[in-house]
Amino acid sequence: MGLFPYTNGIMSSDKRTNIILIGMPGSGKTTVGRILADKLDLLQADGDKIIIESEGRPLQEILDTEGKEYFLSLEGRVLASLDYENYVISPGGSACYYPDAMKHLSEIGHIIYLNVEFPEIERRVTNLETRGIVFKPGQTFEDLYNERTPLYEKYAEFVVCSTGQEPEETANEVLKLLGYDIPEE
Repeated sequence: MGLFPYTNGIMSSDKRTNIILIGMPGSGKTTVGRILADKLDLLQADGDKIIIESEGRPLQEILDTEGKEYFLSLEGRVLASLDYENYVISPGGSACYYPDAMKHLSEIGHIIYLNVEFPEIERRVTNLETRGIVFKPGQTFEDLYNERTPLYEKYAEFVVCSTGQEPEETANEVLKLLGYDIPEE
């Protein structure tokens, strides 16, 4: 059993049973998601891993062989069809491009945007060529950050500014936003 009873916090009076973490690659969605899942005794689902398992190959290979349009269509369909309950879900960074998927995710969970300033994101993400990130021709990583930030803000129920925070601190901030009491350590 996790550290926090699941009946604590806003989850107890809400039909949405999932916590959904959105943000740029390198924002900590998977790491913070793992901590939250552990503390709340929930399961964790990583959007990238779901796509990899459904296709049987890495994201970058899907992009390289099938192209950007196929990948984007696949990702949108996968996210819009998730039917999880009691999960921490960490969709890929491009989830914000799919209005139908984001609407569906907001119906099944609380969407939290992990906002990390670009210099820290740039420092954390060192594998741009192999990470499976969808870029437009000529688009830089900073351009992508600037394009996605307003979309993350649009879809977020809560925003956690986690620049300079350790994953544990970010997870505790998410828990506080959702109404959980955090015991003193």
